[in-house]
Amino acid sequence: MAAALLHAPSALAERPAYQHGISLLHDLKYPAHFTHFDYADPSAPKGGRLTLATMWPIQSFSGAWGTGVANAAGLERTFDRLVVRSADEPSGLYGLLLDGIALSEDRKSLFLRLHPAARWHDGRPVTAADVRFSYEVMDSTSLAGKIYMRSWVETLEVVNSRELVIRNRGEFTQAHLLALTTFPVRPAHYYAERDPGKPTLEPPLASGAYRIADFSRDHVTYARVEDYWGRDRPVNRGRGNFDHVRYDVYRDQTVAREAFRKGLFDVFWETDVRYWDASYDMPALRTGELVKETREVMRTIGFAQALAFNLEREMFRDVRVREALTLALDFEWQNRVFHHDTQSRALSYFAGSSLAAVGLPSEDEIALLDPYRDQLPDRVFTKAFELPSSMGEGPHWQALERARRLLAEAGWTLVDDRLVDVAGEPFVLEIATQHPWARRLLLPYVESLAILGIDARLRLLDNVTAVKFKRQRRFDMYFRGHDFLNPPMSQLHTFFGSANADREIGGNLAGIRNLVVDALIEIAQRATDMETATIACRALDRVLLWGFYHVPLNSPDVERFLYWDKFGRADESAAVYDYLAGGLSRVIDSWWHRPSAPLRRQSGQ
Repeated sequence: MAAALLHAPSALAERPAYQHGISLLHDLKYPAHFTHFDYADPSAPKGGRLTLATMWPIQSFSGAWGTGVANAAGLERTFDRLVVRSADEPSGLYGLLLDGIALSEDRKSLFLRLHPAARWHDGRPVTAADVRFSYEVMDSTSLAGKIYMRSWVETLEVVNSRELVIRNRGEFTQAHLLALTTFPVRPAHYYAERDPGKPTLEPPLASGAYRIADFSRDHVTYARVEDYWGRDRPVNRGRGNFDHVRYDVYRDQTVAREAFRKGLFDVFWETDVRYWDASYDMPALRTGELVKETREVMRTIGFAQALAFNLEREMFRDVRVREALTLALDFEWQNRVFHHDTQSRALSYFAGSSLAAVGLPSEDEIALLDPYRDQLPDRVFTKAFELPSSMGEGPHWQALERARRLLAEAGWTLVDDRLVDVAGEPFVLEIATQHPWARRLLLPYVESLAILGIDARLRLLDNVTAVKFKRQRRFDMYFRGHDFLNPPMSQLHTFFGSANADREIGGNLAGIRNLVVDALIEIAQRATDMETATIACRALDRVLLWGFYHVPLNSPDVERFLYWDKFGRADESAAVYDYLAGGLSRVIDSWWHRPSAPLRRQSGQ
C-alpha cells in the first residue's frame, strides 16, 4: 500500500472528470442520476424463495480463478463488481462498487472512484487497497487472470482510499473496460491469514446482495442481506428480490427435467429441442400453472457449435482440404432429424448480429481490406460466402462432388475407396468431443466423410483428458462451442489472434495465425463508435469465413424456458443483451415472488 501511494502525485496531476458510466462504442442509454434499469421494477416486493437447478457440484466458494475446481453456482451473487453491464444496450457500463469512472484524453489512463458507502458484510469499507490486492492475487495465482489483464495493464496505482488509476500499455478499448465487469474484488483484511488462491468451502467475506446461508454436497442457499449497502444503487433497484435463492445439484439433465416436472424447483432452461414439444404435455401446462416461453436474446452470437480444425496438422494446412470437409457436413439433414427443423446454420462468425458479413462487401469494407489484397483470396472481394443447402433427405451428392474435386486439387486421390496422398498414405482423422450427446450429431458426418474415402473416427473424452487434448493440440478436429458475447470485441484476440495460437488455454483452438486477421482485430477493438467496429468486424468475418478454419453448425438459438406461475415480472422486451453468468439470466434476476403465490410448490400435477 505504501509503495502504491508513491504513485499518487502523478495520478493526481490529472483531475478526472468522473462519470456515472462509460461506453466507447455508443452514447449511454441511462443518464446520470438514473433511478433503475428499464427491465427492473423498483417497486417489486422483496420476499419468497427461488429454487433453481445446477449441474455444478458444491466444490468451492473461493471465487478465485484458475484453481482447477469450479466455484459453486450462484457465488457471483455474493460479490459486487466494479461496474455492471446493462442488458438493454450493447456496451453500456455503469458503476456498482464505483460511483465514478473517467478516461484520460489520450485513452491510456482509466480513473476509478469507489462509492463512499461500499461495505463488506463485516461493515468495513471497500477500499482501493482491496482492489489493488485483488489484482495482485489474480496476477500471481491465475494463468487465466494473467492472460486476461496483465497483457494490457501497465500499472494499477492507488491514489487514496477511494481512488485508483489503471495505466494501459496502449490505449483503452471497450474490451479492456469489459474486464471490470468480471474482475473479482476481494477483501484484503479477510485474506491476511488465508490463501485467496485455494479452493475452500468456508463461506468467504463478501460485499454483495446475498450471503451463503446453508450448503451441503447437493445444494447451496443464498440469503438476501437485509442491510446490503448497495440496495438503492440504480443498477440494483428492482433486482435481487428473493429472500432466498437455492441451487440444487443435479448431475444428470434427465433427472433434473423430471424433478422440475414434479415442481421441485422453479425455472428450467430446456436446451434439448427433442423434449421441448414432447415432455411437457401435462395438466399443469393446460391450466396455466406451468408456463412455457421462448425469448429472443442477443447475449451470444456466432457459431453455437462448430468443428475446429487443428491447423498444426499437415493435411489441414491446405485451405482446399478444410473447405472440402466443410462442404461434407449436411446441416439440413441434421436439423431435420435431430432438431425438428428448429435450428439455422451459422454462415457468419457473428451470426445473429449486425456485425455479420452479408452479401458482397461494401465500399467501406473493401477500403479496409484493399491494403491486404495480395494476401487474400479474390473471392473475399468478389463472392458472398455461402454453403450448399440440401433437402435433408439423404447424402448431398452435389456438395460431396465439390468436396471430392477440391481434395483432388489438393493432391488426394481415391484408390480402392480410400483417399490417399501422393505418397499413398491414407487420409485418417479423429474428431474429438467431451460431450456424449454430440456423438449422434457427428456420426452422420463421419459417414459422409467415408463416402469421400476418409477414415474418420470419433473419440469421446472425459473432462480431464479433454483439457490435455486441447492444451497439447492432440486432436485433428474438435467439436466445441464457438459463440461470443455481443458485441464480441473483447474476445476477438482470444479466439482469432496469432498471439493466442500457441497458448495452452484460450479460444484460438484451431491455431489461427493470420496477419490480416490480427490487423482487422486491432481496428475493431480500437473503434470508438459502432459504425467503425461494424465495418471492421464484417471485413474480419469475410477473411475468417473464406479461411475455412471451422466447420460451422448452428447459430445461437432462442432461449427456451419453463417456470411455475408464481412470479411477478417487469417489461423485459428490451433486455436482449443478457450478460449475467452463473446459470441465471439477468431478467430472471429481476423477477419477484408474488405474495399470493405459494412459497414452494410440492407437486407439478
